[in-house]
Amino acid sequence: MSQVTISIDMMGGDHGLKVTVPAVKVALDRHSDIKLLLVGDGEQLRTQLRKHRLLSHPRIEIVHASEIVEMGEAPSQALRNKKDSSMRIALNLIKEHKAQACVSAGNTGALMATARFVLKMLPGIDRPAIVYAIPTLDQETQKYSSVQMLDLGANVDCNENHLFQFAIMGSVLARTVNKIEKPRVALLNIGVEEIKGHQVIQSAAKLISESGMVNYTGFVEGNDIFRNRADVIVCDGFIGNVALKTIEGVVKFVAQTVRISVHKNIFHKLLGLLSLPILSDVRKVFDMRQYNGATFIGLNGVVIKSHGSALAVPFARAISQAVKEVKENVLDEIRESLSSLLKQSADQSGDQPVEIKAEIKAEKKSEGQE
Repeated sequence: MSQVTISIDMMGGDHGLKVTVPAVKVALDRHSDIKLLLVGDGEQLRTQLRKHRLLSHPRIEIVHASEIVEMGEAPSQALRNKKDSSMRIALNLIKEHKAQACVSAGNTGALMATARFVLKMLPGIDRPAIVYAIPTLDQETQKYSSVQMLDLGANVDCNENHLFQFAIMGSVLARTVNKIEKPRVALLNIGVEEIKGHQVIQSAAKLISESGMVNYTGFVEGNDIFRNRADVIVCDGFIGNVALKTIEGVVKFVAQTVRISVHKNIFHKLLGLLSLPILSDVRKVFDMRQYNGATFIGLNGVVIKSHGSALAVPFARAISQAVKEVKENVLDEIRESLSSLLKQSADQSGDQPVEIKAEIKAEKKSEGQE
């Protein structure tokens, strides 16, 4: 494949240029066939690039943006008032076919709203979802793999139709990217029994199972996430984000606990040295840096969301994720698969293709009104 061009929101996230510029250097070293469009304040960008000896790099182009979307800013305000933000311009570059993907660590809600407005949705899908790969272990084979989990924060309030959409998109992603022929799709719930859960998740389970459009296996609980009980786990963005942050917190807690224990006394230090190979293996499995880079699935464009607090190496990992999805034509695969699924549904019912509708509370404005 020819050179891949990625636009990067350089000003977003908790750390801004202090992280994104070093991450750019890492990404350029890793990928010799990428060009990066760095979107942000031109003067600040040139200053930081000069410090890292990147100012004259042939595969870097600065795209000036006069505004920044703050991490706590309301999505509606960012969409309405920040038309020259680094986030907005980075997304515009995809729409203008100047970039093939966008990476941002900025405000999740603002990124979702802006990306949805600028890039629009894939046919049959109303809302994008954040999908993230979580490590999991098969209890029988003792082999590690990953489960695609969505939504992890793009949509706080979801109805059964939204969860139905997420199930279809997650299944397509697992099949095309992870090469799983019939991905097992499950709903995250407070119990595995069919009677458990509130009305929305009960209705979603009925929709998904009766549609026949995915390999639905039922409910899973939170403690099943790491047990390879499903290839795709579906939930609303509120629950998903809480689950993800809890996982990250537990990983840090365990790491700190081990570190404190190892340095407790000379005997523990000796045992720690003997256990280094084991601890190293465990660290590799749960090193969240290797998983940084969540996909905004459902958009008519490749958008990768980095963790807001990510440092340089994890942010570079998000850039690599964008490069991978472009090279593997993930968007086209998802678009084609969704089209096939909707056509299949129409053929089975004898009616027109089923529209997967959802209530959208956010105001829609035409581009002319913008």
